Amino acid sequence: MTDPTPWIDAVRASHDRLVGIVGSLDSDDLRKQSYAKEWSIADVLSHLGSGAEIFELAVNAGLGGEPPGQEDNQRIWDAWNAKSPEEQAADSIAANGSLVSRIESLTPDQLDAFRVTMFGGMVMDIAGLLRLRLGEHAVHTWDVAVVVDPAARVSPDAVGLLADGLPQLMQWVGKKAAEPAVIAVTTTSPEGGYTLDTGGVTLTPVAPDAPDASLELTSEALLRLVYGRVDESAVASGELRLTNVTLPELHAVFPGL
Repeated sequence: MTDPTPWIDAVRASHDRLVGIVGSLDSDDLRKQSYAKEWSIADVLSHLGSGAEIFELAVNAGLGGEPPGQEDNQRIWDAWNAKSPEEQAADSIAANGSLVSRIESLTPDQLDAFRVTMFGGMVMDIAGLLRLRLGEHAVHTWDVAVVVDPAARVSPDAVGLLADGLPQLMQWVGKKAAEPAVIAVTTTSPEGGYTLDTGGVTLTPVAPDAPDASLELTSEALLRLVYGRVDESAVASGELRLTNVTLPELHAVFPGL
C-alpha cells in the first residue's frame, strides 16, 4: 500500500486553494471562459462538484459499499447541470469540502483496508483513488486560477506527486503522432531527463542517445503539457524550449483532458 498521507494533504491543500480563489469571484467572473476552452469558470466548478460527489461514493465503496455506476453518475451530472452558476460555485466548494473531510476522517485501519474496483476491474488503494482526484482537482483549479492570475501555476505539492504518474497517464490520454519522433525531454524543478517516444506515446526516465528533437521545460509545465494546457505564451516566455518539434505537433499527441 502506498502511504496515503501526502495525497490526503495535497487534496486538502488543493481544496483550500480553490476556496480562496472562488471567494474572490463575482457573478460575472463565474461566467468568464476558463482555460478549459469549452467551459466557463462555473462549468469547471460544476465538474469538480459533481466529481466530488462521485468520488465520495467511491470512498464509501472502498469501505465495503457498492461502487457508483453509470446511472449514479448521470443522476449527479444532471443535477449539477441544472444549477445556476452561483449555485455551482457555492455547491462545488461544499461538495469537495465534504469529500476531503470524509477522507480525513478515515482511521488508519480503514485506510489500510481500503480497496475499490473501478473502470472495469482496476483495483485501487486509497492513494490510487486520491491520485485520480488530485490530478483532476489540481489541474482544474489551475484552469480557474490562471484566469485570475496569468502567472498562476499548478501547486508544487500536486506536481511533485503527479509527475511520477505521467508515463501511465500518457498511455491513456496520448495520441500516436502521425510522424513519430524520439524526443529528449529535460525538466527542471525537479531536474530530470527522459525519452518521449511519440509513436508509442511513452515516457521513460533515461535520456535518448540520438534524439530526433528536444524539449526543455519545468516539471510543472510537462504536467500541463500532458493535460493539454501549454500554449504559445510558454514558448514566447522561454518556459518551454523546443528544438526540431513544434507545439502544434505536441498538441496533436496531447490534445488534453
